[in-house]
Amino acid sequence: MTDTQALIENRPPSVATILLERVEETPDADAYLYPVPPASGQGPDDWAALTWRQAADRIFAIAAGLITLGVRPEERVSLASSTRVDWILSDLGVLCSGAATTTIYSSTNAEETAFILADSESRVLIAEDAEQLAKAREHRAELPGLVHVVVIDAEGAVPAEDDPEGWVLSLAELERRGAEHLKAHPDAVRDRIGALRADQLATLIYTSGTTGRPKGVRLPQDAWSYIARAVQVQGLVLSSDVQYLWLPLAHVFGKVLTVSHISTGHVTAVDGRPDKIIENLPVVRPTYMAAVPRIFEKVYNGVAAKAREGGNAKCKIFHWAAEVAREYAKVSQDNFHRTGNKSVPFGLATKHRIADALVYAKIREAFGGRLRACVSGASALAPDLGFFFSGAGIHILEGYGLTETSAASFVNPGEAYRTGTVGKPLPGTEVRIADDGEILLRGPAIMAGYHKLPEKTAEVLEPDGWFHTGDIGELSSDGYLRITDRKKDLIKTSGGKYVAPAEVEGQFKVVCPFASNVLVHGADRNFCTALIALDEPSIMVWAEEHGLGGRSYAEVVAAKETEELIEGYVQRLNEGLQRWQTIKKFRLLPRDLDVEHGELTPSLKLKRPVVEREYKNLIEEMYAGTREA
Repeated sequence: MTDTQALIENRPPSVATILLERVEETPDADAYLYPVPPASGQGPDDWAALTWRQAADRIFAIAAGLITLGVRPEERVSLASSTRVDWILSDLGVLCSGAATTTIYSSTNAEETAFILADSESRVLIAEDAEQLAKAREHRAELPGLVHVVVIDAEGAVPAEDDPEGWVLSLAELERRGAEHLKAHPDAVRDRIGALRADQLATLIYTSGTTGRPKGVRLPQDAWSYIARAVQVQGLVLSSDVQYLWLPLAHVFGKVLTVSHISTGHVTAVDGRPDKIIENLPVVRPTYMAAVPRIFEKVYNGVAAKAREGGNAKCKIFHWAAEVAREYAKVSQDNFHRTGNKSVPFGLATKHRIADALVYAKIREAFGGRLRACVSGASALAPDLGFFFSGAGIHILEGYGLTETSAASFVNPGEAYRTGTVGKPLPGTEVRIADDGEILLRGPAIMAGYHKLPEKTAEVLEPDGWFHTGDIGELSSDGYLRITDRKKDLIKTSGGKYVAPAEVEGQFKVVCPFASNVLVHGADRNFCTALIALDEPSIMVWAEEHGLGGRSYAEVVAAKETEELIEGYVQRLNEGLQRWQTIKKFRLLPRDLDVEHGELTPSLKLKRPVVEREYKNLIEEMYAGTREA
């Protein structure tokens, strides 16, 4: 058995034990960086640090505080908060108390928050602020099992007159109680950690889902212990890294980043405010970060928009450099996989050096200047976009997994990454492709089942442990997986041809720098159509330059000039598609799709049924007069 295999196979039963090992090994090393607003309220944030020892002190205090509230092993403690260091410390406090964390997005409305609290039978809710407290209070009558709400930012989160006594307390008060408890019972938390079993419930994550009520996915302690070790041995993250963590921690992808951090021991800078990303990157200067494809699409579109604003010459230079980047990435990756050497022809290398000085270096500097790798997950990244960033020196390692598989099932292996694939399985994860192309997975990270839904569990989880992902894919001879589409999302036209909508949508986002969200439709129709939402900042700059200044976004989108602009990009897209994939008609949406209207999941995936329902009139309009309409 190799050292790598031994580290995974001899893993402890829980991440809590790995945390104890980490604190013992590097107690005084920085674990977390987090922003502190200036006292004056003006100017950039300062950044404070927590060492592993300091973080453990707070985690143990939270765990002991939960014990004083009567929380027992495997009972659920919900967490409703945006991404911040307190989220991580609270989650680990729940873990070390022996309880199980139920995650809730801070953007989740009151009704769905109440559903998750009730379905999970949560005993305690750790809420970020008065807003999250109000959601629970609104439905308190339906939540008799919720005995306490712990508020992180306590300002304004005061008990109401009809609140039960002690129902609301601050996180600071919980930690104070926990610290007092540990003085009298110093081994209270360590005893809980020592009693944890590998098969014990650790996390209950409700799939945001693209249809219907969310399902609670039961992930055991061992799933996270396995993920932590598997990511460590793969070498994707190094102990010398500085990670910038801004993704929603309620999402399973965020959980992977927090547990692998503990196992590896690098520094993580935590700030979940999306509007602060551009400001934070040059300050944090990360070497490693994770994101979803929409972020890379926005960066690309933003760079393209700046080039257009700079005039015709700058615009031409950018598009030339973009093509050079893609060619360079394709040639160097192909050579590496054939010969182990990333060399490219002299002429291409010369063009690349010029493009680097003119364009790429500025892009890397915007990311902080020392980014070693990005991991992209949650949905597919258009290959042309991946090749662009690769050629520009921003190495995007696509990965793949689902909530039901603890997120990290596949990831591209560092220098040997292959754009357009999601890489190879983590050590210890098995994969096979079913006869119909569906990807099946088996291994320690697979869920125990859906919470209180045995029939739904049986639909996807076979008795021998194979999990049906619902995704279609292909395995290369050397083990790289390429995702084709969601099995349920594949479009079959009335002519019997199959179309993978996500693939077409991704290609259009690369072709059209103004595209934000796209939905391709065509099931049981004789041609494909598209609903297109435009990126507001980009299209408004274009509008100002083309005689449409002073108009609202909706007015710009409705203008004939805008339709003609997008028509040109649709035609360019169609030139690279098979005949049955081409977009014959499209409609521009009056506003962008978003999470607030329920059209995107919190990880920014498209909810197709919701969008198709909301804009049914536009879809039918495009098929009016055709035989199937």
